[in-house]
Amino acid sequence: MNHSAKIFIAGHRGLVGSAIVRNLQKAGYDHIITRTRAELDLTDQHAVSSFFAAEKPEYVFLAAAKVGGIHANNTYPADFIYQNLTIQNNIIHHSYVQGVKKLLFLGSSCIYPKLCPQPMKEEHLLTGPLEPTNSAYAVAKIAGIEMCRSYNRQHGTKFIPVMPTNLYGTNDNFDLENSHVLPAMIRKFHLARLAVAADFAAIGRDEKLFGTIPADIKSALSQPVPQVILWGSGTPKREFLHVDDMADACIYLMQHYNHTDLVNIGTGQDLTIKELAELVARIVGFTGEIVFDSSKPDGTPRKLLDVSRLRQTGWSPSISLEQGIRDVYQWYISRSA
Repeated sequence: MNHSAKIFIAGHRGLVGSAIVRNLQKAGYDHIITRTRAELDLTDQHAVSSFFAAEKPEYVFLAAAKVGGIHANNTYPADFIYQNLTIQNNIIHHSYVQGVKKLLFLGSSCIYPKLCPQPMKEEHLLTGPLEPTNSAYAVAKIAGIEMCRSYNRQHGTKFIPVMPTNLYGTNDNFDLENSHVLPAMIRKFHLARLAVAADFAAIGRDEKLFGTIPADIKSALSQPVPQVILWGSGTPKREFLHVDDMADACIYLMQHYNHTDLVNIGTGQDLTIKELAELVARIVGFTGEIVFDSSKPDGTPRKLLDVSRLRQTGWSPSISLEQGIRDVYQWYISRSA
C-alpha cells in the first residue's frame, strides 16, 4: 500500500474510521477518500455502485456500521441487522466489481458464542448460540465475514475480516441511551462529580453536547450522596482496546497481512466491570457510591480474545488501559468545558 494509493475509509467520522484517517495522515498517505452520510448513503446500492465506479479506490477500510450497547441492540434489533447487512453487501460487492486490491472488514467480538471457551479463538466462530441481547448485530457481522470468505474463494479477492474487542477513544459515543459501557461510565462518573460540586451549569452544557441525561440518572445524581448506577452485577469480564491501537493494527494488517483468514484484534487482557468502574471513578475523581443494578442484564459472562494470530504477524498494542482512559477523559472534558 504505497503512499499515493487511493484509500476509501467507509465510516470516517466514527470511532474507528476517524482513528484510521488520523493514523494514515500521520503516516503520510495523501489520497484518502471519505464521504459523509449526506454525500453518500451506504445503504443505497445505486449510490454506492456509482461512487465506486467513479472513484475506483484501491484499498477499502469498511468501518461504517450501526453500533450501540446492550440497551440499543436489545431495543432496535431490526435497525441493527438491516442497516449493517445493507452497508456490508453494498461495499463488499462493489469493491469486487471495481477490482479493489484489498479490503479490511471490521466485525465485532460479539460474533462469538455467548458461552464461548476463553480466550476466544477465531475457529470458535459458529460453535454455539449467540448472546440474545445483540444477536441481530452479531448475525449481520457474521454474514459480513462469510461474504468476505465467499468472494475470496470464488473471485480470488483479498478481503480480510478482523474482529476487534471492545473499543474506546477519541470521538466515542457518550449518549447514555446508546453508548457502550466504557464511554457511558466515563460520562456517568463525570456527571456525578459535577453533581457533588453542584456545578449545574456544567451539567447543562454537557447535556447539550453529549445528549439527554435520562431521568433515572438525573434522579441518582440528585441524591444527598450522588450515585452512579450501572447495569448488571459487575462480575462479567471485558477486554478493552484503545481505538488508536485498533487503527494502527488495521493499517499494519493492510500493509503486511497476505492471508485472508479471520484475525482477532485485542490486548489479550481483561478485567471485571466492577474493576473497570473503580478505575474510571478514580481517574474521573468520583468518590460517591457505585451501585450495580442486578435486575438488568449482564450480557456475555466473559469476552476475551485470543490474539495469538495477530501477535504472530508482529503487531502488539502500545496504549495501557489506564493511560487510554485518562487520555479519553481529557478529550471528553475539553469538549464540555
